[in-house]
Amino acid sequence: MSGGGSSSNLNSVFYAENYHPIQAGSIDGTDILPHDNAIYRALLCSSAGLYDPFGDPKVIGDPYCTLFVGHLCHLTNEETLRKAMSRFGRVKNLRLVRDIVTGASRGYSFVEYETEREMRHAYEDAHHSMIDDSEIIVDYNRQQLMPGWIPRRLGGGLGGKKESGQLRFGGRERPFRAPLRPIPWDGLKRLGIPPPPEGRYMARFEVPSPPRRPRSPGDREEHSHKRHHRHHSRHSHRHDRRRSSSRDHSSG
Repeated sequence: MSGGGSSSNLNSVFYAENYHPIQAGSIDGTDILPHDNAIYRALLCSSAGLYDPFGDPKVIGDPYCTLFVGHLCHLTNEETLRKAMSRFGRVKNLRLVRDIVTGASRGYSFVEYETEREMRHAYEDAHHSMIDDSEIIVDYNRQQLMPGWIPRRLGGGLGGKKESGQLRFGGRERPFRAPLRPIPWDGLKRLGIPPPPEGRYMARFEVPSPPRRPRSPGDREEHSHKRHHRHHSRHSHRHDRRRSSSRDHSSG
């Protein structure tokens, strides 16, 4: 896209790959000024490095196998949640976030699956399903996988209700709208705000994929070796069968 919304993208939405508080507070990702006090708090945390997404000692497990589950009924307990989420794969770990004083559920949790494949299955199929008469939302583990992430309690996050006055855009529930006006590239650059992510446009009915685990050179070599081994085995097997058939024909 070159500085504004093209006709082919007018009915599309786009998603943030990195988190920036001002962009997240903008319906189309083009604002350059914060419009609520929470964004000022999030900017402070971001610019001063006051939030460490990996500093929570309660966070365990593989982030690429972990889902965020929100909008839970406050009466839902760990057993009910595990049973519901096990319909989509084998649950390895589960943490229902509770108030440290009262012990009451805060309405969201983190669910780790045995494999990344099972996590992705739950990511696609569990979203907007019902648990204890509450329609849940499911997202990938942005805390650990989205660069620059600032949580809701510090003025960041994504989604939100209109009544709160603190809507955040760019995520699965509230993607950015395709910009209808020119993007102020110079203003974004001056404030250190990354431009809206080009090439991330999708139709509204499409499901954005969670980040994939980076593959190391060793993984690629192992994959190539296994593929070569399978190819060599199939070739050898066909060769052995031809030799066997030839011997049978000769002896006949």
